[in-house]
Order: sequence, then structure tokens, then C-alpha cells
Amino acid sequence: MSLLLGPVLRHVGATTAQVWVQTEHSAIVEILGCSAPTFEVQGFHYAVVPVQGLTPDSTTEYEVRIDGVKVWPEPDSAFPPSVIRTRGPESAYRLRAVFGSCRYPKTGDEKLDDKLGHDALDCYAQRLTELPVDQWPDALILLGDQVYADELTPDARRNLAGRRSGRRTSGQRPPDEVVSFGEYESLYRHTWGDPEIRWILSTLPTAMIFDDHDIRDDWNTSAVWRKEMNAKPWWRDRIRAGLASYWVYQHLGNLSPAELSADDDYRKVLTAESDTWPHLSDLADRADSEVDGDKGLRFSYRWDLGRSRLIMVDSRNARILDSGDRKMLGDREFTWLEDQVDEGLDDLDHLMLGSSLPWLLPPALGDIQTINEIGANRKGIRGRLAEKIRQTADLEHWAAFLQSFLRLTNLIVAAASRASADEGGPATVSVLSGDVHHSYAARAVVPGSTSARVHQLVCSPVHNYVPLAVKPVFKLSWSPRAARITRRLARHSGSPDLPIEWRNLSGPLFGNTIAALNTAGRKAEVVFEQPSKAGDLVEVARIPLTE
Repeated sequence: MSLLLGPVLRHVGATTAQVWVQTEHSAIVEILGCSAPTFEVQGFHYAVVPVQGLTPDSTTEYEVRIDGVKVWPEPDSAFPPSVIRTRGPESAYRLRAVFGSCRYPKTGDEKLDDKLGHDALDCYAQRLTELPVDQWPDALILLGDQVYADELTPDARRNLAGRRSGRRTSGQRPPDEVVSFGEYESLYRHTWGDPEIRWILSTLPTAMIFDDHDIRDDWNTSAVWRKEMNAKPWWRDRIRAGLASYWVYQHLGNLSPAELSADDDYRKVLTAESDTWPHLSDLADRADSEVDGDKGLRFSYRWDLGRSRLIMVDSRNARILDSGDRKMLGDREFTWLEDQVDEGLDDLDHLMLGSSLPWLLPPALGDIQTINEIGANRKGIRGRLAEKIRQTADLEHWAAFLQSFLRLTNLIVAAASRASADEGGPATVSVLSGDVHHSYAARAVVPGSTSARVHQLVCSPVHNYVPLAVKPVFKLSWSPRAARITRRLARHSGSPDLPIEWRNLSGPLFGNTIAALNTAGRKAEVVFEQPSKAGDLVEVARIPLTE
């Protein structure tokens, strides 16, 4: 009985853990005396094993058994044993969270792999094999573009052509993009099957959220984009496969055992007697559709990590566009976010908001996106031109959803303002993001008196590249002079004054990068590292967040 992919260690609490696997056949999967049956999607088989009864602040080696046969660790593995490290009172006041986004897989093409450079997460995995377990991170946060469904490797394109050869639908589908669930399955197996990546995912609790390339470049940029894509004969198949595969491969493990067991969709999948694709197809339709100004499924979630909290925000699928009331999140989901921030806030030392898209861009670039949104709302040729520019230049971050940007800013300012001299409320509020293919740390200047520090921390890409022509644009967009010019233009276009200002502390950093947010009590820092030519990780920036 074969283990095709995984194990992937996902949500870990004080006494519980979630472990995700993909198996070759229907089976019972067992880990540390706990078991779960697989469920089937179009002939593929998956399980999420809820491991219970662990000890707080413990480290436990684990094996995976399928129908009683040990399948992990693999025979003669060169990697250390996979472990589950729980949190508890002893670890409540410290956290080491590694984060990044945009990881393109190895291609097997020597020239292309040289262009991409060393994979920063791969290098990080190699480092961990040489460190004691107690020096490993407490969490790995992947902030989007875990797979590239629309930018396939040369081998993947050839395999895709072979799969579609002779099929009646082959001419109706893009030749170099995945469309079906089976094609997504092949993509995930290729991307997560790299030995170093497979091992690190088996031993670090991993939180995930998607970005556009997990579905398609510029996904949900605007109502016009959605209308254009919905007119394509293959798009309905694509969005169903993309959202269903995301739910299976990424979303399920983001939930705790208690949250997952209470999930109606998961219960229906587990009790199905055969292929669950009809239900997942319906699930994807609900997730994609707008009903009364909200989406039918919430992919945002929360992890409590001692006296730190991570709230991961879905800034792609949660967008409201079709109704004409353009928002990054619907009102119901934004209210959920506000409730998660507010609950027990005074007992937190550090609050982290994960969003694949940066909240704070370089100021000039943010103003340009706001100006573009205002222009695209106009009728006639000016509106059509602004829309064309929006799609061409990827102007669809938080600043391009001004209503939502202001609401998020007010939420963050309110959370930071709860900090007081007697150390109630968080000492730091950090937004962790990716997407923009350069890395930086920016500090927001919050009005009023507060001891809390507010930051935008961006790490992108983990393994990809930036065209040379783009680099000077990012550098210029951090220029104070450029910011003054674009702010005047934004006000002239109708933008209100912004409630905060922000400045760059480090960056822009170009190249493959991995970052770590480290906390100890109420102190925090962020560290950016990049692979050297030899493949070792080299520190390129270390920024205190509480000074």
C-alpha cells in the first residue's frame, strides 16, 4: 500500500495535531494510535488524521501506517525522524515562525533552474537536518502561490499534452494550464514531492493560504476580469478543480481537529460511499459565488500560538466584485476578522495577520493603485483604459480596494492602540505577506500614543525570479519624493487622506528569500535570509520590531 504524498503536518495544538496524506488506494491511515479513513476524489485518495492525546510542550516522533503497514519514514531515509512538537505553558512566550510565498518547483531544465536559483525553502530544510530539534521553528507559514497552475514547468506541459491527446475537450482548454482535478493532483504531487520539501512539510506545523497562481494569474482582479473568464468554455471546470483541490490539499489542514469535525462539508465527504467529486464541485460553486454580498465559504482561519496569534485572511476568493460593491472581503467575513482580532486581545503579546497580498505597498505604488481604482469606476473610455491598465499591471492589492484598505487599517490601528504601559494588549501587530516578488519590512506610524509597533513584513519569492526591468520600479516606488507626488495625485483623483503613514525599514530585497518572525516575551524581530551561490542561507537583514 503506497503513500503517494505527505505526510504533511498541519495544525498543531497543545494536545492535538492534524496530519494530511494522499494514498494510492482506499485505506485506513494510522499515526500514533489514531486513525482516519481515506475519502475519494475522482479516483484519488486522501486522509486527515486527527492525532489526539499528545502532551503539551512535548516532542514526539511519529510513523505513518496504511492498513497496518509502515510507509513513513521511507526505508533508508537520510532525513531525521518526523516529529510533532506541541505548544504549552513553557513555549507560550516564544515563537519562531518562518514565512514566505511564491515557490516555483524545480523544473529539471538546467538552464531554467539556474535562472530560478536555489530554492530558499529547500535550503532551509537542509539546514534543519543539521540542527537539534529544539532549534527548529514552531510554524511554517506559506502565503500563497504554493503551486503554479498557469505557469507549468516544461515537463508538466509535456505531460499535460499527453494526458489530453485525443480527448474531445483538448482543443477547448489552454495548452499550458491545468484545468481538471486530476491535472491539479499531478501538479501538487510534483511541487510537494521534492524530497527536502516533503520532509520539512512532515515535521513543521504548516499554515497555508492561496494566491492567484494557485488558480490563475490575476484571479478575481475585478468584475470585468470575472466576466471575461466566465465566458471561456473551460473556466467553470477550472475554477471548480482549483477550489476543490485547494480545499483538499491546503484548507483542510488549516483547521483544528475540533473545527474540522464540526465542518458540514467534511462530514459529508467522510460519510460518502464513493467518489466525493459531486459534493466538492458543489462546494467550489458555493465558494466562488456571491450571495447577498458575501461568499458561500470562508477560507480565512485563526491559529493561537501561545501568547501570539495568527489570523490568516483570504484576500483572493473572499473578494466581492460582481455586485458592484468592490471589497476585498465581504461584510460578514470582515466582521469575523474583527471578532478574531478583538477576542482576548489584551492577553496577546504579538498579533499576526497573514494576507497573501501586502496591506502596505511602497507608498507611491499604493497610491497608483488607488488612483487606478477610482479611474476604473468611471464610465466610458477612461474607465475602460483604467481597467486595461489594472489587469496588465496587476493593480489589485489592498490599496486597489480602498474601502477595504481603510477598514483593515482602522482595525489594525485599534488593535495597536490597546497596548498600554502596563503591557496589556499586543506589543506588535504584523501583517505577513508575499506576492510582489521582492521582500521588505515597513513600519507604520500609528496616530496617537501607543507602545505597540505596527509592521508590514513581506517575503517573496521563496523560489522564483523578478525581471530586471521591474526592479527599478520597486526601488523608485519607495522614494519619498515619488510618494509626495502620487499622494497629491491621489487626493486630486478623490482619495481621502490616509489614516497612517509608513516607512521602509529594510529592502527592497530581490532574490529567493525566506523570513522568520522571532518573539521572546514582548520583544520581536524579523530576519531575512537568502541562498548563497553554494546553497547555504545567508542573513541579509535583521530588523528589531519592538524598538
